[in-house]
Amino acid sequence: MEIKTKQLKRVDIIELYGRVDSNSAVQLEEAFKAITSEKRFRIVVDMEHLEYISSRGLRALITALKETRRWNRGDVRLCCIPQRIKLDVFDLTGLTPLFKIYSSSVEAVGSF
Repeated sequence: MEIKTKQLKRVDIIELYGRVDSNSAVQLEEAFKAITSEKRFRIVVDMEHLEYISSRGLRALITALKETRRWNRGDVRLCCIPQRIKLDVFDLTGLTPLFKIYSSSVEAVGSF
């Protein structure tokens, strides 16, 4: 798995490439912690190149969501989720209503 982060003026973007499994989810958790430790709480996760996400990867997303929404500081918004992952993972586990999901990173960034 590869993670790329971009810091824009008001928003941070995390781009995920490959597979987020139980081993590589630690990198995702560290990426979220690095952003939130700088007091930046508006995060967009671009999943366009994501092939797989495990339950530990989902836990990293939920933990980051809770951290950013605490005291109404920010949010984690998802974009470009592959249809297979959206159907097989997010819809099946019931996580779709928790996140605001957009079809492009431009829409997700503009929503803040």
